[in-house]
Order: sequence, then C-alpha cells, then structure tokens
Amino acid sequence: MNVTRPLEDGLRAPEYRWALPSVLLGDGSTGERVRRSTRDWIVDTAMFLFACALTFYSLVELDAQDQPNALMAAEQVTGALSCVSVWLRRRWPVALAVVSALLSSYLELAGGAAVVALFTVAVHRPFKVSGPITLFNLLTLAPYVALRPPTDVEKGWAAAFGVAAVLAIFAWGVVVRARRQLVWSLRQRADGAAEEAKRLERERIAREMHDVLAHRISMLSLHAGALEFRPDAPAAEIARAAGAIRTNAHLALQDLREVIGVLRHSAPDGDDVVPDRPQPTLADLPSLVEECRHAGMDVRLDLRVSGAPEGLGRNLYRIVQEALTNARKHAGGAPVRVAVTGEPGKELSVEVSNPLWARQSARFPGRIPGAGAGLIGLTERAELAGGRLEHGATPQGEFVVRAWLPWPVETTREDDT
Repeated sequence: MNVTRPLEDGLRAPEYRWALPSVLLGDGSTGERVRRSTRDWIVDTAMFLFACALTFYSLVELDAQDQPNALMAAEQVTGALSCVSVWLRRRWPVALAVVSALLSSYLELAGGAAVVALFTVAVHRPFKVSGPITLFNLLTLAPYVALRPPTDVEKGWAAAFGVAAVLAIFAWGVVVRARRQLVWSLRQRADGAAEEAKRLERERIAREMHDVLAHRISMLSLHAGALEFRPDAPAAEIARAAGAIRTNAHLALQDLREVIGVLRHSAPDGDDVVPDRPQPTLADLPSLVEECRHAGMDVRLDLRVSGAPEGLGRNLYRIVQEALTNARKHAGGAPVRVAVTGEPGKELSVEVSNPLWARQSARFPGRIPGAGAGLIGLTERAELAGGRLEHGATPQGEFVVRAWLPWPVETTREDDT
C-alpha cells in the first residue's frame, strides 16, 4: 500500500510516503514504514550519490593537507557512515539533520550528509522546524572555523563559504517546498472545481426531472382521484379522464427515458454528442395553461410579453409549471391566475396566485402530497438566472408565487439556448 504522508501544515509531499499513525513521534517521524515507490528510489539514490560525491571531493582535499592518521581514520569512518545514513532521511529527517550538523562541526566528511539532511528538512518540514535546524547548522560552523582552518585567511573564507552554503541549501529547499505547495493548491482547486461542476450538473438534472415529472405525475394523480371520487360519472367523462391519464403517463415515461439516456450516455472520444432535448419556452406557456384547463383546473392567463430569449423563457416556463403543479396539489379546484409582464432592459416577472382558503380547506379529496422541494428548486432556478423568487400568503387571502428574472437588452448565445 502506497500512502502519501501529509505535511504538518496539511499539504502533501509526493516523495514522503510513510504511513501516518494516530500519534507522531517527537522528531516528526511515524515509526511505520511502507515500501518506497519507483520515484522514491530514484530520488533517494540521487541524494545518496550526491552525498558520496561531496564526501569524495572533501576526502581528496584532506589527503592533500597531510592530516594526522587518527583524524583521517575518524573522517573516513564518519564519512562512510554519514553517506549510508542518507537512506534514513525519509524516516528521521530532523534527527539526521541534527546529528550530521553536530558531526560536521569538526569532521569535514560528514558535510555531504549534512547538506542532504538540511535540504530534506527544508522541503518536507514547515518553517517552525526547518528554521531552527538551519540556525543550528549556522552555529555549528563556529567550532569548525575555529579549529580546522590553519590561517586566519582560510578561517574567513571557510566561514563565508559555510554561511553561504547553508543559506543557499535552505533557500533551495524552501523554493521546492513552495512550488509543491502551489502545485498541490492548484490541483486541489481543480479537483474542487470539478466536484462543484458535477454537483451543479446533478442539481440541474434533478431540478429538470422534478419540474417535468412532478407536473406529469400530478396530472395523473388528479385524474385518478377524480375517477375514484366520481365512479358514477358519465362514460364520456370517464373516458376523457382515462385518456388524459394514458397521455400523461406516456409523456412522463418519454421524459424519463430522455433524461436517463443523457445520464447513461458516454462519449470518451468526443465524436458522438447527444443533442439536448427540446426545451419549452415562453411561447409554450399558453399550451401549458390549456393542458391544465383540460385537467379540470380553472386557470386564467394574462400574458403581456413576447419575444423573450429562449433561456429566459425556459426558466419562466418552469417556474409557472411548478407553481401550477403546487396549485393542483394544495388547492385543487380553486381558480388560479397567471400574470406575465416585462420588457427588454428591465426584467421579466411572473405572478401565480390562488385563494388561500383553498389550500387550507382541502376541498379536493385526492390531494397530492408534497415535500416543498418544488419551491426550493424554483428559488434556486431564479437565483441561478440572476433573479429572485418570493412565495407565501398575502393580506388579501391569497397564496402567491412571484418571480423576477433579468432581461438584458442584448442577449448572448447562452441566453438564446
């Protein structure tokens, strides 16, 4: 199992792959190791070879200085062990940086491992950890400068080079860390945008299915309730109700098949694109009202606008459709008034109202249950279109649904589709 160990500040380090237990050890390690990835092996091998190269270069310089045999033996043993310890940098980076810095305060061949350890801490630890480690490395330069270089000139050059090297390594690690943080942040932002797009698409599909199916199914329930309430009705009325049930059932199944077909469709190559199903517009509003009248509703339409963009008209159509569906559910048999007004450059408004007593009296025995999702969907639809929606009882004893949608003078292609 490959587990990416999170950084202490919540970011992920692609090269740090260690399992994260419930309690971290004091030096920031985890105590539980998992297998390195191929990239980890490549990076660790490169770091090991880099430390070996620095150690070998320092060894050549020491041989030229004719150092005592005991010191050379200690340098060689320490240098070899330091190079091997580089393989522990993932598990104990802070401990390795502290120990290698202490050894390099007098022994030159420990410098290669100290460089790798400091860089590792700067990349994989926040500044509250890497900053003190860098300061500790700077402090350990003092014993080396005071004890090893033989002349004052060499001491000055050693101090300047040491300080510059430590700060450069730390800065390089910080830059690498910042770059990884930026990449991680952009990736998180892209993932979040993708999830948000999926959520909005799910909400759009759910809203569309609710707007269409709730209207059809409420028509079915209305006619079925009428047949149940009036079993002795004339044969012509029974036949008309049965025909309406059959027609709306077929239309509901057709709408459902179209939506499911879009959901199931996949075109990985982008060659096969499913066209959008035909959408109603403001011009279809009289047909919707006429359909409700055939279902037995008393609906009066006051349409004082025409030529609205298709996108704007579709949103208004869905709002009226859901409002009429709610009227059938909660105010069966009550008169409903639909008024639509507006002009370009201002807004397109609609008002759907019915007597409040009809909602409270339950005159129709076959009332359709509702959970209030329709009004929530209408509010979301109006807000997504840049408008607003209000609903509720008025002092005049009516239940009113009002919506206002912006109508720009110049419409874009998106408004017309």
